[in-house]
Amino acid sequence: MIQVNHVIKEFGNFRALNGVDMNVPGGAIYGLVGPNGAGKSTIIRHLTGVYRPDAGEIFVDGLPVYENREAKAKIACIPDDLFYFLQADTLEMMRYYRGIYDSFDEKMFYHMQEFFPGIDIRRNIRRLSKGMQKQVAFWLAICCKPQLLVLDEPVDGLDPVMRRQIWGILMSEVGERKMTVLVSSHNLRELEDVCDYVGIMNNGRVMIERSLTELQGNISKIQVACQSGMPKLPGEYEVLHMSNIGRVYTMIVKGNPKSAASAIMTGTGHAAIVDILPLTLEEIFIYEMGGVDYEVKDILF
Repeated sequence: MIQVNHVIKEFGNFRALNGVDMNVPGGAIYGLVGPNGAGKSTIIRHLTGVYRPDAGEIFVDGLPVYENREAKAKIACIPDDLFYFLQADTLEMMRYYRGIYDSFDEKMFYHMQEFFPGIDIRRNIRRLSKGMQKQVAFWLAICCKPQLLVLDEPVDGLDPVMRRQIWGILMSEVGERKMTVLVSSHNLRELEDVCDYVGIMNNGRVMIERSLTELQGNISKIQVACQSGMPKLPGEYEVLHMSNIGRVYTMIVKGNPKSAASAIMTGTGHAAIVDILPLTLEEIFIYEMGGVDYEVKDILF
């Protein structure tokens, strides 16, 4: 659905995007994560046609995005910094969106009103709380029935019940209409529950892009109760971190976890217990970023 080929963007002497490559399959939820200043918001503005790249190509459903009405008609976006007309209420914004998107579903808009009972559709949106303004943005965007929904911190400021409801609606649309979702968020624990693919971005590049299953299957936490001192692994396994409490050693290992555990058992000989523990997306992010710009000294196990 999204194909980004070596995109470069500079602002004066600052290179915000330094050869970004991305591939987002259709009908998937893709999580874009990275530290502040990594370039996430900049690439989002390129994907939605706000910025023109200095070099490289961006395609949505095979179409170039910049100044392309056909491509933009397939996209809805909820930015981190929301915009509404000064005197507009939700009903007026609905009419505005309906005039822009041929695919806008007015029946769906009124049907979904029951999911947002706290919103008075005739009240000025700028007088609503930040969380309610975010709800209105999501409500309007989903009723556009886009093929691609781009979200920048989509549930920031929402209460836990509404966050869960928003994700439920999103996943339902993905399942029923094969809508593609690209979501940028710092809440990695939340993304872990919904994403099919993850891209880790840093210094204007996508460093790692994999399915969540593959990402979690290639890095693991292995705990070893060993009487003979520090366990060792063959050279084909990269140990990203090791700590110990007494004779219990905890290692973060890149490579097939079952093969790594077997190698530890074979090499140690006296290992009493070897446990493989799954890493959260948050832990994977910390260890993948460790040694790049982040000083990762320890983590609570």
